[in-house]
Amino acid sequence: MKHLRYFLGILFLLLCMTACHYRTTLSSAVKNGSEDSVAVSVQKERPYALNSNFRVTADTLWLRLLPLLDSIPVREGDELVVAEISLRTEMQDDSVWVKVARDQETIGWIPEHQLLTHIVPVDPISRCIHLFSNSHTLPFFLVLAVFFLCFVYRAVRRKQIKLIWLNDIDSVFPITLSWLLVAAATLYNSMQHFVPETWERYYYDPSLNPFDLPFVLGLFVLSVFFILLLGVALLDDLFHQTSFEVAFFYLLGLASYCIFLYIFFTYLWVYLAYVGFIGYTLWCIRQLRKSHGYPYACGSCGAKMRSKGICPHCGALNE
Repeated sequence: MKHLRYFLGILFLLLCMTACHYRTTLSSAVKNGSEDSVAVSVQKERPYALNSNFRVTADTLWLRLLPLLDSIPVREGDELVVAEISLRTEMQDDSVWVKVARDQETIGWIPEHQLLTHIVPVDPISRCIHLFSNSHTLPFFLVLAVFFLCFVYRAVRRKQIKLIWLNDIDSVFPITLSWLLVAAATLYNSMQHFVPETWERYYYDPSLNPFDLPFVLGLFVLSVFFILLLGVALLDDLFHQTSFEVAFFYLLGLASYCIFLYIFFTYLWVYLAYVGFIGYTLWCIRQLRKSHGYPYACGSCGAKMRSKGICPHCGALNE
């Protein structure tokens, strides 16, 4: 294959990355804290562990001091570490309480559900997941994707700029990349529907090693790796075929299209997502088979053409 050396090189780097496993760090404020008072069963049920580090996302979060009468505040951006987990059966609504510490002077208790809704793990993978899962971020990305897709579509009709499916480049990478993204979105949708606890545990303790994860989660991480791999190959192929201006608008349209696909297949009812994934797979296979049919070549620039007429590369008329 033309770009085999790029595949091998990047695949080697990805394999090196899989050896890294980002773990949460320990805080000196609670290294000497008591862990014997926490019931083992309660700890195992939690998606996070003792000594997990979080960053506060709320403007102000109040920590209760024993006997739960006084409170001390922590602010947005403060880092907290889990010191203790306690089950309080006398409190029906807030039975699980978590003891967290910002430093040696700022230590207190907070209900678990209140804590988890106002923090994000400090791990960069978890923060990236939090960004793309935020309820305010996704609508913004969706509106932005539709706007840029319409903008690039108009540019295609007026200036013959490249765009996936309409005036695509001579490469299998864009279609394959979009199919991989649909597959990853369908896997994510399946995990959220059938095994949400698996994704929740990954959110609080992420890993880049797909072989150290449950099968469906490892498959999702592998799909993300292949998306990055094909993305680099696409960039190399695109800039060898077109000018910088055409490549810029093509990447803008492709990114908008991929964002739309990701959001659509993520929030679609899971069984309809399966049907849509099968249909999109068949459509991609059909288009990839057609991509090999170039019986003509432009008499001016020599570019491959599927039919006679105006060359999409240089605009020359071929009769």
